[in-house]
Amino acid sequence: MNSLEQYIELHDQHRQTIEANAPAVLNGLRQQARQALEGAALPRKGQEDYEATDLNAIFAPDYGVNIGRLDFDIDPAKAFHCDVPNMSTCMYYTYNDVFHRSSTARRQPGGVVVESLAEAAVSHRELLERYYGQLAKLSDPTVALNTLLAQDGVLVYVPAGVTADKPIQLVNILNSSRPMMAVRRVLVVLERDAHARLLVCDHTQSTGVEALTSQVIEVFADENATFDYYDMEESGPLTRRVSSIYVMQKAGSNVLVDGITLTNGITRNDYHVVVDGEHAETQLLGMTIASGKQHVDTHTFVDHRAPRCHSNEMFKYVLGDQAVGAFAGKILVQPQCPRVEAYQGNRNICSSDKAKMYTKPQLEIYTDDVKCSHGTTIGQLDDEALFYMRTRGIGLEQARNLLMQAFMADVIDAVRLDTLRDRLRYLVEKRFNGTLANCGACAAACR
Repeated sequence: MNSLEQYIELHDQHRQTIEANAPAVLNGLRQQARQALEGAALPRKGQEDYEATDLNAIFAPDYGVNIGRLDFDIDPAKAFHCDVPNMSTCMYYTYNDVFHRSSTARRQPGGVVVESLAEAAVSHRELLERYYGQLAKLSDPTVALNTLLAQDGVLVYVPAGVTADKPIQLVNILNSSRPMMAVRRVLVVLERDAHARLLVCDHTQSTGVEALTSQVIEVFADENATFDYYDMEESGPLTRRVSSIYVMQKAGSNVLVDGITLTNGITRNDYHVVVDGEHAETQLLGMTIASGKQHVDTHTFVDHRAPRCHSNEMFKYVLGDQAVGAFAGKILVQPQCPRVEAYQGNRNICSSDKAKMYTKPQLEIYTDDVKCSHGTTIGQLDDEALFYMRTRGIGLEQARNLLMQAFMADVIDAVRLDTLRDRLRYLVEKRFNGTLANCGACAAACR
């Protein structure tokens, strides 16, 4: 069965309700999304040339969708305390896919805006009309489905020349008594010479219930803008997440995107970066720790459309038990784009005989005078290093954990928020020690 059909039927049956509960700018792309889904199908297991996620199977269950935009009876600000210690943030929430503010979400100085797309459709209508849906490709069935069903979302807007004085933190919470799909949309716009940092945390509160997140993020970084995007997942074993991030960079911009998976069920992360201006810099990083039967699949595409740009990409996996990891990365350098430097790396450790890693790095270059490279490794922990540590009185498990922490060190060190970097070291240590539960008990696990 084509799992998209049930959601197309759901939309067709409730079209009036969906459109009545959504701003016009979202409705404006809905019919295009509906047309894009005609005859489309999600990839099934074995259809791609490596062990990617079976997206058709992920969307196949009959998940509930919050068509009526019901606000669940919870105060997330009281139930969860996910702020990173010693880091003052402006915190916001989406509870399933409904936007909330916390007590720390004061009015931002300098005209910085963090609000729902429904609010922005009134206060910043021209902004939404200009940017919403302009990067995310409806040719991707997961994006088209998200666009078809999305009724709201989050806008982060930083005007020209403004620096957001505090990191912005968005805490996504999944909680339901029955299987549910949360349809999330995030739009980030940084005008010329703007600067901001966004930390997004995904948590599952009801860990015994199947849940699915469909998520699309669009990021526009204008000339000389600087933007950090940290995406940290600590969800439950029955959580499925399909996330697509689209980034457009103009000349002189500097963007860091860092995806961190500490606990999960099945995760598919797609990263699409277009570098469309000279002297733009891109860092694309990822870190995955998976055990049990967790599955983490990462796709990246960095498209260099301008000369004299720099991108650096590094994704690391540590897989134990029967966990499965997959990585497919592609760098494209367009014609007439000399002096591009683009590097891609994928390093992986399988700490058990049953863990599996699939990797497919690619380079596609259509110009001369460039510096580009890609590489991948899959291995196990160094036996000689383990032996050396054990001869000095360190137990086997502690030695293994120390080596795995050291393996992740360079990805953690690339984080440009000092307090978050220190927090990640602590969380990674707990994860390898087996003492980091998923954030169903987020108030305890994140302190």
